[in-house]
Order: sequence, then structure tokens, then C-alpha cells
Amino acid sequence: MKRRRLLLPLLLLAIGMASAQRWGRRGEIGDARTAREVPSGSTGTPVWEYPEAFKTDVFTFTRIRYERGGWGRGGGWSTDLPDSDLNLSWRLQQMTSMKVDPDARIIRPTDPELMDYPFVYIAEPGALSFSEEEVLAMRKYLENGGFLLLDDFWGEEEWENCEAVIKQVLPEKTFAEIPLTHPIYRSVFTIKEKAQVPNIDLGAASEYGGRTAEREDAGEVHHRGIFDDKGRPMVIALHNTDNGDGWEREGESAYYFKQFSERTAYPLAINIIFYVMTH
Repeated sequence: MKRRRLLLPLLLLAIGMASAQRWGRRGEIGDARTAREVPSGSTGTPVWEYPEAFKTDVFTFTRIRYERGGWGRGGGWSTDLPDSDLNLSWRLQQMTSMKVDPDARIIRPTDPELMDYPFVYIAEPGALSFSEEEVLAMRKYLENGGFLLLDDFWGEEEWENCEAVIKQVLPEKTFAEIPLTHPIYRSVFTIKEKAQVPNIDLGAASEYGGRTAEREDAGEVHHRGIFDDKGRPMVIALHNTDNGDGWEREGESAYYFKQFSERTAYPLAINIIFYVMTH
């Protein structure tokens, strides 16, 4: 017990230092168009190649760049960049038959190239805000077959902001809780619960304390979706959970990796991407 008490402060100190390094990189993103251009906060991310014949057919993890709004208490669009995007891309390449772009992509909603990427990701939509032009661009994207994954936001205030912004984009649609009987939970891995993925600080400390929720009103994980008239997913929101940290911080704590990255964050993301890209 004494040894554990000594190890915990040291572990939290190391995590804090790593977090400070990541916050220091925020000013280094500039106009980067790929995650690979952004300096990594870890010892490095995997690099791989794919056959030239697949150049126009690879899956590209694509992150939306947005301006932070006045609602909510969340962070910004670049949270967990670049390691989350690159690590998830590698795991997707490693664990499925999909060929995956090793660089990932960063794009604005109004970029004409948006329509080239059928899957896009938004981090921390508790602070999301779209201009009128971006609303129209995202509506066109989603109504023409694009898919949006929302992740890493906590509590009712942030949910209300996210829901309101997506309502601007898709005024005729509403979110509904996705039941665990949906085939998305069996597309690659069998997922039997909507488990919570905390940030690295809470996650590593939970080995001793147990707490994983970032806020008092964020204890229950929700997977909510918006589907088209044929039942195909257009938007999925992963609320009260931080899968992005599960991808980004997998190498910083053996306990965190086994308990959250390996058990929940990667299987859920891989299932969603595989299902969306095949439906």
C-alpha cells in the first residue's frame, strides 16, 4: 500500500508534464493539412506505407477544424492531435482489412475537398460553433452520404451546445440513443456495454481511486445517432467519454492502455468506422 501511495504522485506528475507538452504544441499547428505535419507529444507515432495501387482508395481519418464557440466549457478542435489520429489510423490498418492513409487529414467544413472524405471527426463539440456558411457546407456533406463522429465532451451543458449546432445543420433530424443490439456493435469486435473512457489523468489514477467521469453530471455514457431514411448513420455522438485520449495516450500507462484504450476506445472506433464505410 505504501508503495502505491508513492507511485501515484509520480505517475500524476509524469502525466502532467506530458499534458503541458501537448498544450505547448497548440501554437505549432498553423495551417497544417495533415496530422503528420503536427509535432507529436510522444516518442513518435507509427509510420507505414500502402501499395501505390490503393492511392485513391485508402481510408483517411479526417478531422474537422472549427472555431471555438461561446457555449460549453470544452476545449478546441485540435484536442489530442496528432497522436490520436495517427495511432487510430495505425490500429485500423493493423486490425482490419482496410488500407489506411498514414498521415490523416485536417480540413475546414468549407474546403471544397471535404466531399472527398466520407468520414469526418470533431473533437470536443461542447464548444462547437459553425458559421452560416459552414452550416450549409456540413448539411450538404451529410445529406450527400458523408458521416460525422463527435467525441470527447462532458455534461449536460456541452451536450446542449452540440445538439443545438447539429440541429442547425440537420433541422429535420433528431438524435436517438443507439441500442446495444445495433449491428454497429458487432461489425468487427463484440461490444456489450457503453463503457466510459476518461482522460489520461483520471484513467491512470482510477486504478487506485475508481473515478472516471470528468464532471458530476457526466456519469452515464451515451452513444446517440442520427440516421437517414434508410437507416444509415449520418452522425454519431459519443457523450461523457473521451475516446480521443484513449487513442492518443495509449503508451503512457500500461493500466490505462489495457483498461481503456484496448478494451473500449479502439474497438468502438474501429467498429464505427468499419460499419460506416461498409454501409
